[in-house]
Amino acid sequence: MMSALDGALKPFGLTFSRYEVLVLLLFSKRGSLPLSKIGERLMVHPTSVTSAIDRLEAQGFVERVPDEDDRRRTLARLTPSGRSTVRKATKAVSAIDFAITGLDDGQQGDAYDLLRKVRRASGDFPDQP
Repeated sequence: MMSALDGALKPFGLTFSRYEVLVLLLFSKRGSLPLSKIGERLMVHPTSVTSAIDRLEAQGFVERVPDEDDRRRTLARLTPSGRSTVRKATKAVSAIDFAITGLDDGQQGDAYDLLRKVRRASGDFPDQP
């Protein structure tokens, strides 16, 4: 599964882990997040976040900027190039159905619903009406 995802993302110079960072930034209100929040949301070690941001910054997809609300923090901010790339990359992984094989549409929906319940019970996101 990861091999298929990485294969779809390779033309964009991305791995799935770096793609996840870009998607997270794309979905954020301002297109930026503190590095610590990225690690928390993706459930990865701070060293992994730093490494991913270093690579994405070198590619011109993100930039580090000071947090105007808390000067002790650094934000990773999506660049226009990063925004464009993540949208194209999303089309590529969508074209292979995010490498979910062996399940029909109904089974994929069931799997999503079950995992959502597990994540909600674990406190990953609050209950919504």
